Amino acid sequence: MKYDIKQAFDSDIPFEVNNFLNYLGTIRGKSKNTIYNYKIDLILFFRFLKLYKGLVSNNEDFNNIKINDIDNRFIETISLSDIYAFLSFVENYRHNSAYGRARKVATLRSFFKYLTGKAKIIKENPTLELESPKISKRNPVYLTLDESKKLLSVIDGPFCERDYCIITLFLNCGMRLSELVSIDISKIKGDTLTIVGKGNKERTVYLNDSCIRAINSYLIERNKIFDKIHKEDKDALFISRKLTRINKRTIELMVKKYVAKAGLSYEKFTPHKLRHTAATLMYKYGNVDIRSLQQILGHESVSTTQIYTHVDDEKLREAVKSNPLNSLE
Repeated sequence: MKYDIKQAFDSDIPFEVNNFLNYLGTIRGKSKNTIYNYKIDLILFFRFLKLYKGLVSNNEDFNNIKINDIDNRFIETISLSDIYAFLSFVENYRHNSAYGRARKVATLRSFFKYLTGKAKIIKENPTLELESPKISKRNPVYLTLDESKKLLSVIDGPFCERDYCIITLFLNCGMRLSELVSIDISKIKGDTLTIVGKGNKERTVYLNDSCIRAINSYLIERNKIFDKIHKEDKDALFISRKLTRINKRTIELMVKKYVAKAGLSYEKFTPHKLRHTAATLMYKYGNVDIRSLQQILGHESVSTTQIYTHVDDEKLREAVKSNPLNSLE
């Protein structure tokens, strides 16, 4: 098989950024999506630095600023003040939220840690004292049990079996969007499904009766078009109207359509909110402990899962009412 150098080296970005991205994929096992986000963050960072340091004209189109000429000597000059200036830029001119800036901080920390620790390109790490923007805690947006049932009830159209199956899996299993589109039929064994989650980590998803019924019902319809499905996507569970593996955008638009049809007043409702819904319903009605929920959702840290312990106002209300001092007048 012929080796394609373009797959491992992008001539439009700095040499050390290429090396860093390859390190993330081959050694750290990061997902393609994570590597892509790191790449976009670093391209933005270096374009800003060239502009900030007066190496290009202020009149030049920002998106056309070339950064492949950035070498190790340039990288050695980067200071913590430069990084703070970059974060100010993305906040004030790119309108990045605290979440967006926190991701960029994580990217830069990882990049400079690699340069000092693994590649040993620079001696001083300018991000050692870099703080991440403070992010206020927010309860996850989710559908109630009645809203979830209503959403399932409005699914119709030529792809209703497929769409019903997709939303059923979201609401019952709490999968990520990337995990759902990657499901292969060969990975379904009885009431278990093997998926590759965040960080290329494999985990088992357990299917309840509703999921199994939805999958079997959809497979009857899918089998009718099996011969027409593109060869490379024969094993893909969910197929698009183009007879290829369904993509993320198609599912995003599908979820948006049915949420609106159900008359649910949620702006910008996404498939990820269905994941929140599944986690909330399991915690609220299933007596699931936090560690089990962590495994179900594929969270690396239990602190990520703990947001679902704060969403049930009724439990909090009942807990206060149950205090024996409540009966005193």
